[in-house]
Order: sequence, then structure tokens, then C-alpha cells
Amino acid sequence: MINKDLVQLPDGYLNRTPIFQFILLSLLFPLWAVAASLNDILITQFKHVFELSDFASALVQSAFYGGYFLVAIPASMVIKKTTYKFGIITGLLFYIAGCTLFYPASNMATYTMFLFAIFSIAIGLGFLETAANTYSSMIGPRKYATLRLNISQTFYPIGAISGILLGKYLVFQEGASLEAQMANMTPAQAHAFGLEMLQHTLEPYKYIIFVLVGILIMFVLTKFPECKPAAEKSKTAAKAASLFETLKFLAKNKLFRKGIMAQFLYVGMQVTVWSFTIRLALDLNPDINERVASNFMVFSFIAFFVGKFIANFLMTRFTPSKVLTVYAVIGTALMAYVALVPNMTAVYAAVAVSMLFGPCWPTIYAETLEVVKEKKYTELAGAILVMSIVGGAVIPAVQGLASDVFNSLQLSFLVPMGCFIFVGFYFYGKMKEQKMQDGNLNETERIA
Repeated sequence: MINKDLVQLPDGYLNRTPIFQFILLSLLFPLWAVAASLNDILITQFKHVFELSDFASALVQSAFYGGYFLVAIPASMVIKKTTYKFGIITGLLFYIAGCTLFYPASNMATYTMFLFAIFSIAIGLGFLETAANTYSSMIGPRKYATLRLNISQTFYPIGAISGILLGKYLVFQEGASLEAQMANMTPAQAHAFGLEMLQHTLEPYKYIIFVLVGILIMFVLTKFPECKPAAEKSKTAAKAASLFETLKFLAKNKLFRKGIMAQFLYVGMQVTVWSFTIRLALDLNPDINERVASNFMVFSFIAFFVGKFIANFLMTRFTPSKVLTVYAVIGTALMAYVALVPNMTAVYAAVAVSMLFGPCWPTIYAETLEVVKEKKYTELAGAILVMSIVGGAVIPAVQGLASDVFNSLQLSFLVPMGCFIFVGFYFYGKMKEQKMQDGNLNETERIA
């Protein structure tokens, strides 16, 4: 039920935030985090079972984030014609369908079939993120839009840690690493062993399906506010903006274009660091196995979680751009350490850099969406921001290629370091713009 004193304003925002609906909406964020973090497990598992290059193993992320890219605009059009709630329910149904494809994939035992299952999951997650990110920013007063999205994103690490733990105990097994075990096998033995290992990849998705069905039922039974601008709902309103008109409008918005590029590189940077952290630990310490190495991803997501709270606290005292400019400087230094220091401390630096990732996505998303002043373009603008997640498909593949070319996984971490440098310049530019605006406002007040 929605409280009767809840009022939707003409711009689609609400006079206050309905708490139960906001919590339920925020629970979607760990759901896609589980799937994303399981990819980090799958990359390590598939690398040895299918005998892949680093570039080929990174195609797990290409399939995953490529699905986001392709579905974002269709999802936004569905949401535009229906409601955010309908988009979320559609996403959950696709997510469930994608998880069930791991049953035939584990039996067919082909890399292509696994990529198809991962791609199918991503279709559902594209609907979920397109709806939930924009909806979270709008389901309450406008002035708290960025804070609300940051709070929702705080749930993300819970899902990410859960995904790694599911992979650690259900996918990875005890004993020596896969590479060490398979090195002493005949081709026939290695093939049989690989088939056995692939059966374990199904296990986490069995549990995920049950959770998804429960969340789906709760969304079907709960009433949600529309949070659509009044012009969209008015029968006398002008015809809704077409896809071409919206793309043309957004293409002319310089601030929006900068936000898209920053989001593309940020997501690519985050995904590639997490994709190769387990592999980095195994390379730097061949005596550990995948289960032990996966602990570093658990630590990474804990750092990510803590970093979000620290950032939320700092952003109540300083502007988000100032906080994230400092984060980017520290992050760039840590990434250089990861790439250039040839011992296990580099892995701990990779863990530490996760603390700096937390606030970037929701802040770039909310601030970039805010520069779209014409709210009839909001859904598509949000979809294009979600499409920028395709950085997660591109940058890991670039790093994998760099690793293959230079024969050094560690040196390839210079790729995400370059991304962090760009993100730092982006936030530094935003900080300068904010100072200029504040200066002009103070000057206007002084003259008045």
C-alpha cells in the first residue's frame, strides 16, 4: 500500500520517499551484483577448463555487458510506454530464464553455450538496471536523487560478496589449482575432469532462481508510484518525443556526452580489475588454489562496501566531485602499484582500490541524468547511461589482449589505470564547474 499523503510532483519526483517500496527497489541491486561477481569466478574456471587465452576468457564479460548494451534502449521504450514496475518484472522474468539456461549449458559443455546463458541473464539485468537506477533516483524528493541512488547502490556489495561466496564453495573445489591438477593429466583425463568441473558452475544459479521467484512475487503484489512526469501522463500533452528526436537532443548535450564517456571507462575499469584479481593472485602465488584466491574478491567487495559508506559520509561535507577527484588520484597511484610491483602486495593494492570504486557509478549516473533538463527524455537518457555499461564488455577484453601481447597479466593493469586517470579528470572538471557556478551565484547575491 502507498500512503495517501504521498504526492507525485509535476516533474515525476515525489514529496517524500515511500520506505517499503524504496527498500524493495534497493533489493534489486544485490541481485544483479550476484550475477556480475559470479562472472569473475567463471572467468577463472573457464580459463583452464576450456584452455582459453586471457582475451578469450574475458569474453565472459563481453557477453554479459554486451547484453546490457543491446537491451537498454528497448527496455527504456518498454518502460516509457508502461511503468518502471513493469520493466522490473520483465527483467526478473528474463533473469530467471537466463539462469535456467545453465542447465543445458553445463550438460552441453561448450563455451559458446555458457556465453549464451550469460548473455540471456544480461538481457534481464538490462531491464532491471534501466528501470531501477532511474526509479531509485526519482522515488522521492528531487534534491535527494543522488543520495537515494547512492543508498540503493550500497546494497550492491552484499550481492557481490554473496556471488563470490557461492562461487568459492559451489564452483571452486578443494585441492590444488585447476592448472596444477590438469598439468599432470592425459588429454582424455583432462577432458573428463573439465566436464566434471563444468557441472559445478550450475550450482549457484539453482539458488539464485529461488530468490528471484520470491522477489518477483513481492513486486507483483506491491503497489508502486509511477514517478512519470505529468506531461507524459496528460492526455492533452504534446506527442511524446521520438527515439530519433531524443538521441538528437542528447547528442547536442556536451555534459551528457562527457558523463557517458566517464561511465563507460569507469565501468570498464571496475569490471576489469575484478575480472583479473583472482588470476593475479594465482599468478603471483602459484602455491594457492582458486578457493583461496577467491578470498581476495571477498575482501575487495568488503572494501567496496566500506568505501561507499565513507563516500556517503564525505559527500555530506564536501561536493561529490571533490571527493571523487581525490578518490581518482589515490586510485591511479594504487593501480600503478598493482601493475608494477611484482609481489603479493600488488594483490592487496588491487583489493584496496575497490574501496574507491563505490561512489563513482551512482554519482556519474545521477549527475549526468540531472543535466537532461527536459524530463520527457529521462527514460531514454537513463537507458543510454545503462548502455555505457558496455565499457565492461570492452575494457576487460582490451586488458586480456594486452596480457596476451605482453605476456604479463600484471603489466596489463595499466589499462584500468588509464581509465582511472580519465575519470579523475572528469570529476576535476565537474569540481571546477561547481566552483564557477558557486562564484557566479555569490556575485549575483552580492549585487542584489
